[in-house]
Amino acid sequence: MRPKVGHIQFLNCFPLYYGLVTSNCLLGMELIKGTPTELNRMLINGKLDVSPISAMEYARHNDELYLLPNLTVSSDDEVKSILLISKVPPNELNGKKIALTNTSATSQVLVQIILKEKYKINPKYFTCPSDLPQMLHEADAALLIGDDALRALYNPQDFFVFDLGQEWKNLTGQKMVYAVWCARKEFAKENPHLLKEVYGTLRKSMEYSLRNVDEISLAASKWEIFTADFLKDYFLSLNFTFDENYQAGLKYFLNKAKEHGFLKKVPELKFAEV
Repeated sequence: MRPKVGHIQFLNCFPLYYGLVTSNCLLGMELIKGTPTELNRMLINGKLDVSPISAMEYARHNDELYLLPNLTVSSDDEVKSILLISKVPPNELNGKKIALTNTSATSQVLVQIILKEKYKINPKYFTCPSDLPQMLHEADAALLIGDDALRALYNPQDFFVFDLGQEWKNLTGQKMVYAVWCARKEFAKENPHLLKEVYGTLRKSMEYSLRNVDEISLAASKWEIFTADFLKDYFLSLNFTFDENYQAGLKYFLNKAKEHGFLKKVPELKFAEV
């Protein structure tokens, strides 16, 4: 049996997967690619055994999932790939339309909390495909994530650009966890040895990439418009671990999400034994 493992097709997860290729570990698992929202749905529906999942969707479906320790996509300030791009300053967005990319769950909540608490405004939100020209044709601001956000940052135009990792840090002083890694409880209970193998492989891949950030930045730049230096700076702005401080940051965010009506309850963080 080859475990079905989700693979986010964004550069922010490149360090978590690069080592799988260099260490020939791909034969031990079936990697299934998708956007964050596609992988969220597949993990929740049982079409994946292990996958990254949006922090919000983990909280909403924690009864079916175990967290994997020390694996996240998070930041302690700038994140560079979760951006609000606006035609006007935030205080002029009150009552205006904001387009939210349909490829994210956590970031949709994050931007609404920040605009409500920091800027004291209530825009009109709608969800749509991630296409900046079309989004700004229909709205006054747009939420972009992942590679689309990086491309907007790399080629800035005449817009106001807000890094939501930095905005969150300034507002709360907390670290921000955007995605966590989870295994379905049923898979974890029936296949503990396979889960340990998958987890161990992912950890080794991440550790290899963190030791060789110049190598992975150069490798990624060969297929992208970004320079290796730009990508190195980006990878170093991200955090992939999940220590107590990041766990506290996630709990803080989930409590805020509940306070604003996006969650019914804040779950206890339960980890798989790996």
